[in-house]
Amino acid sequence: MNITTFLIILSSVLSIASVFPYLVGVVKGVTKPRIVTWVTWSALTAIASAAAFAEQHYTTMILLIVTTILTSSVAIIGWKHGDKKIEKLDYICLGGAIVGIIVWWLSNSPSLAVVFILVIDLIGGVPTLVHCWKKPTEEQWITFAISSVGSLCTLLAIGEWKVTAFAFPLYLFVMGSTYTTIILTRRRFLNFKDAI
Repeated sequence: MNITTFLIILSSVLSIASVFPYLVGVVKGVTKPRIVTWVTWSALTAIASAAAFAEQHYTTMILLIVTTILTSSVAIIGWKHGDKKIEKLDYICLGGAIVGIIVWWLSNSPSLAVVFILVIDLIGGVPTLVHCWKKPTEEQWITFAISSVGSLCTLLAIGEWKVTAFAFPLYLFVMGSTYTTIILTRRRFLNFKDAI
């Protein structure tokens, strides 16, 4: 087995493993996912995986397909215990996913679609970023940390540095690291504050 194959397998295993702590937290009622964020992430990673497939970037496509399945599972399982509130920003993000498909179709440019989707995905993640800040105990830092490492493995396995290949894994690495940092920092701050 060569290093690229090993990294692809490791990335997939880590991505799959990352969701279990989150799902356990959701079932126990400890973790409260923003459902619309997870639905938005599912739609956008599905589109991005199609773009990676169209450009024959199979390493990235595998990561994005796995991510789509995992984010969809959080949305489905979290439906009972999660935050189902839909706000104006959520409609904008979902609309952006549709526009991303139209942009791809009209421009025939998977790269342009991926860039557009990344911007919408970032906006779509804002409600979860806010939730991580306000209620860090309702989020699972380990999920985002493991997912971030999985995305890094995909980045290391990429052989061709085109937007459709590296943009989403890089984005997932940065965002996973950001979520992890916010959750852990805020938990420590709140524990310190309570101890005073």
